[in-house]
Amino acid sequence: MNSVILGIDPGTVVMGYGLIAANNNDIALIEMGVLHLAKYKDHAERLHRIFAKTESLIKAHKPESMAIEAPFFGKNVQSMLKLGRAQGVAMAAGMTNGLLAIEYAPRKVKQSVTGRGDASKEQVWEIIKQVLHLQADDFGYLDATDAIAVAICHHYQNRSPLKEIERDSSGSFIKTGKKKKETWGAFIAANPERIKLQ
Repeated sequence: MNSVILGIDPGTVVMGYGLIAANNNDIALIEMGVLHLAKYKDHAERLHRIFAKTESLIKAHKPESMAIEAPFFGKNVQSMLKLGRAQGVAMAAGMTNGLLAIEYAPRKVKQSVTGRGDASKEQVWEIIKQVLHLQADDFGYLDATDAIAVAICHHYQNRSPLKEIERDSSGSFIKTGKKKKETWGAFIAANPERIKLQ
């Protein structure tokens, strides 16, 4: 059964997005594109457009999961603040529509898709074309490749056995490698020392 995954590469000038349908090793492209925001001078308006576009994609394609590329931490504080806001409203659009947005660091995405954490955007695109069986040399959507890549990364991470999701020190969701306890009974049986009698 295919699982639809929405990938988002947040930005306040250009937001990349992509949707894939994945079933084990079979991954197909549903839609990819970019939202151009430079024409909107008001930052709040850009954030509104990001929220609205993300929500419209969710309502149109009904993805089961959402993956978002975590911001790259640079030296420009204002740029980081704006990027963090862009990421936040995209995540809020997902949560408003019942999706938990899982974050992946750019290096993790590149490593997962290409095998190299320092791969270029063009190298990522070449691998994506192979994975999705695309013939075109250039769709003109290089800004959307990170969004497709983060969706593919999310699929690869979730092919492993079900693992518990927690937040790391930066607030990003991570997979801990620990299997979820299915019931309170199983938890109690596995942790009898944590039971306190009153």
